[in-house]
Amino acid sequence: MVQSADGQLPLPAERAEAIAKEAYVYAYPMLENYRTMYVQAIDRSAKGYEGPFNALHRKTDLLGPEFKDVVRPNNDTLYAFAWLELRAQPVVITVPRVEDRYYSVQLIDLFTQNIGYFGTRATDGAAGKYLVAGPTWRGATPRNVTDVIRSDGAFVYCIIRVEVRGPPDLAAATASLERFHVTPMNVFLGRSRVPLATGITFPRYDAQKATSAGFVDYLSFLLAQVDVPESERPMMQRFAEIGIEPGVLSASLQIDAPTRDAVEAGVGKALVEISTIAQRLSNQDGVTVRANESWVGTVGLFGAPESMRSKPGVRATAAMIGLYGNDAEEAYYPVGNTDALGDDLDGAADRYVLHFEKDQLPPVEGFWSITMYSLPDQLLVANPIERYSLGDRSPVRYGRDGSLTIYVQHERPREEEISNWLPAPNGPFSLQMRMYLPKPEAITPPLYLPPLVERVR
Repeated sequence: MVQSADGQLPLPAERAEAIAKEAYVYAYPMLENYRTMYVQAIDRSAKGYEGPFNALHRKTDLLGPEFKDVVRPNNDTLYAFAWLELRAQPVVITVPRVEDRYYSVQLIDLFTQNIGYFGTRATDGAAGKYLVAGPTWRGATPRNVTDVIRSDGAFVYCIIRVEVRGPPDLAAATASLERFHVTPMNVFLGRSRVPLATGITFPRYDAQKATSAGFVDYLSFLLAQVDVPESERPMMQRFAEIGIEPGVLSASLQIDAPTRDAVEAGVGKALVEISTIAQRLSNQDGVTVRANESWVGTVGLFGAPESMRSKPGVRATAAMIGLYGNDAEEAYYPVGNTDALGDDLDGAADRYVLHFEKDQLPPVEGFWSITMYSLPDQLLVANPIERYSLGDRSPVRYGRDGSLTIYVQHERPREEEISNWLPAPNGPFSLQMRMYLPKPEAITPPLYLPPLVERVR
């Protein structure tokens, strides 16, 4: 049984529900992050298992419909992933000099905040050795380390993206990717003894538990892995009223039945709130939104801790819309779900065209693409020509006036249109534009949006 704020029992249902709602919004991105970490680095029996902590796992093929670990994966770059476990020692990320293609190294903390970048934009493509340290490390920085990135948590997700300019470029892009390395600090320094972190039990991830009062256990575990800032101490005290205690894996078992019912209700309300905000984004809490009949462009959903810490609702919404999104300066992501009349996009019912006049093409320093995703799963769409995206690196045909028309449909189009065909599923779908290194005018209000998606009559 848990205590109310004044120490009396039982905790009033209204207060328990309100605290649970607040706690779940706070926890949601951490839960989604832990789900991914558990599958990729902890559960060796999981279909999506990549390998152990502190090792780089490279994907040397462009992702396709078989990849289901993360919603809305890109088909523009090769990926490499590493889950960094920083309890015993820091980890060093070795980055090569890459001049001939776009790349980025993105570091994400347990709250899904972007705590560091290296790459074409952030470090001008320069080579470097970057030490990533957890909150408890107090050692001396090695002399040949370029910079130190500090995390408030013991686990950090590292995502490396390397541009691919189509299938003929795959071998060269793979060669670039092979030059990135992740090394525990003691190995980097040539020491014979490598300290190992002990004393941790990872709770098995269960989706049903994570969307019920059982989330209390997950949040209690995750809070033990982070250094909570002083500004959030009052919040932690409120969370404790419904049994959330850092390091207690079975915290939910201490909740009495009436309080559990209230917590379940709070979780349900939190999920509805996050989903509602995700579907109706608005200009608030530092988020800038622009929409037309077809597209929605958003800036401010992803960012560094200093901009995201005070916005748990924004963090939760971002995790639901697109986990591990980049800062807008790195990549901007307009989403298209409806046609020019505001009707949902559906490959079973209609054919569509997307026509860019020359002066409407996306303004980027890097490159751009449009990727097809089926709904509701938000995954890449299998199709007979194995094409999942189109963009400025694709062998598309432009008009004599510099314009570009993209044909979006399920059935194979006429032969002369195939080069510009983006295959759609035989059902509902969503379009995702990615603008890598968008020019400032693209992400400055009112924000760039692609032309409307027109239904073919």
